[in-house]
Amino acid sequence: MTPWLHRWRSGAWVLMLALGSSLASLSSAAGLPSAYGAVVLQPGGGPERTEFDLTTVRDRARQENKRLYVYLGASDCRYCRQYEAFLEKNARELVPRFAAKYIVVHLRSSLSVPASRLYFRVGGSVWPYGEFQRSIGDERSRLLVYPTVWLFDADLRPLMQMPSGAGTFQTVLEQIEVLDLVQ
Repeated sequence: MTPWLHRWRSGAWVLMLALGSSLASLSSAAGLPSAYGAVVLQPGGGPERTEFDLTTVRDRARQENKRLYVYLGASDCRYCRQYEAFLEKNARELVPRFAAKYIVVHLRSSLSVPASRLYFRVGGSVWPYGEFQRSIGDERSRLLVYPTVWLFDADLRPLMQMPSGAGTFQTVLEQIEVLDLVQ
């Protein structure tokens, strides 16, 4: 093999590896489209506990006199990707409606996190998933389903009972009705 061909092949392999790792990082970074300006909360709590601290977004909602649109998505959830693709496709119509009344919050999780390891913190209080759901009157407290959306006022009081899982908000009209709190 000639030296230039050897260098070309080596360079091609390096390029393919770099592209592959870039694509892998893009898929792992899936989430709400950037146009929505979501506050992304990564979980804390270590390997035994996935904990989301809602304190800062609650405080911001109070300061800005806005509601919270809290989205619990899983990096490996196909229904989450479908909802995110829907939001991307309809961003021109939906972003202004979100921005007018809501701070969008994206809680990044994984399907491997069971409800027993999912916790929510607000100020000095911490609740396991089921207790958190019951404390806000959410009827879905028995199951952890992705994606899940909650609508809260600035004091983290729920504004309406929300659907979850596959088939959530499949049309722009349905999404607008949710944002406008139409039951």
